[in-house]
Amino acid sequence: MSKASRNPHTASGIEYHWGVRKLLLKLCLNAIAALPLALVQAIGAFLGMLAYVGSKQYRSLFRPQYEAVVQARKLPLKLWEAIRASGMLFSDSLWIWRNPKKALKLVEVQNWDVVEAAIGEGHGLVMLTPHLGGFEIIPRVLAQHFPATILYRPSRQEWLNEVVEEGRAYPNMHFVPTNLNGVRQMTRALTRGEAIGILPDQVPSGGEGVWVPFFGRPAYTTPLPARLANRNNTPVVMFTAKRKGLGQGWLMQATRLTPLSEDANTAAAELNIAIENSVLVAPEQFIWSYNRYKHPAGAELPPSN
Repeated sequence: MSKASRNPHTASGIEYHWGVRKLLLKLCLNAIAALPLALVQAIGAFLGMLAYVGSKQYRSLFRPQYEAVVQARKLPLKLWEAIRASGMLFSDSLWIWRNPKKALKLVEVQNWDVVEAAIGEGHGLVMLTPHLGGFEIIPRVLAQHFPATILYRPSRQEWLNEVVEEGRAYPNMHFVPTNLNGVRQMTRALTRGEAIGILPDQVPSGGEGVWVPFFGRPAYTTPLPARLANRNNTPVVMFTAKRKGLGQGWLMQATRLTPLSEDANTAAAELNIAIENSVLVAPEQFIWSYNRYKHPAGAELPPSN
C-alpha cells in the first residue's frame, strides 16, 4: 500500500492538485481554440519546432522516418516545413474540436460522389483516416450525412483522455475503444448500413497485427479494416485532409480502395500501400514523430531481412 493510499489527506491533496492542473489545462486549450485558425496554426508550428529542437527522442524518431521516405521516393527535402506541420497537426485538431461549425466551413470536399456511391450500396462504409493534416475534420464531414462509429485508443494519461474525449464529442459520432466490445459495436454499425472509422496507421496491440512493409520497412499493421469489410462486401474509402495555406482550411479527398484480400498479411500489405499513397498527397503533413515501426509487447518479432 502506498503512502498516499494510507494517508487520506495526502491522497486528497494529490487529487486537488490534479484537478487544478486539469482545469488550468482546459482553460489554456479553450483560450487557444478561441483564436483565429491562422494564429492557432502559427502557435502549433512554433511548438513543433520547439519539440524538435528540445527533444532528442523526438528528433530521433522524426528525422530518420521522414528523410528515409523523401530519399526513397526522390522527393524534395522540406525538413523544417515538416517540423512546423507536425505542430500544426495537433493545433488543427484542437481548433477543430473546439470550433466544429467554423471548421466545416473551411473544408473543401472533393470526390464526394465516391462516398455517396459507397454508402448507397447499403453495406455501410469503412472510413480510413491516416494522421495527416486536418484529419479530425473528416469524421465531422461524414457525420453531417450519416452516423459514424469511430475506433480509438484511450490515452494512458487520464487527464489527456478526458481532454481528447471531450474535444472529439460530436453529434452523430460514436467513439468506441480498441477492444472486443468496440469491434462488436463497429460490426453492428456496419450491419445497420452506417460508417465506421479507423486510424489505419496506428500500431495495433501485440497479437492483433501482422508485419508487412510500410515505406520499405516492416511495420506492425492491423488487418482489422479488411476483416470488417469482407464480412459483408463493405466499401473501404481512404480519406485525406490536406492543409491549405495558413488559416485557409483543408482539402478533403476520398479514394475508394479495391476490395482487400481475405488473407490477413496480403490485406495489411494492401492497406499500407494505400496509406503510403495518402501520405504522398502531402508528405510534410504526416505524423513523422510517431514510431510507426515499434515492436509492441506481445507481438512476434518482425521478419529478418
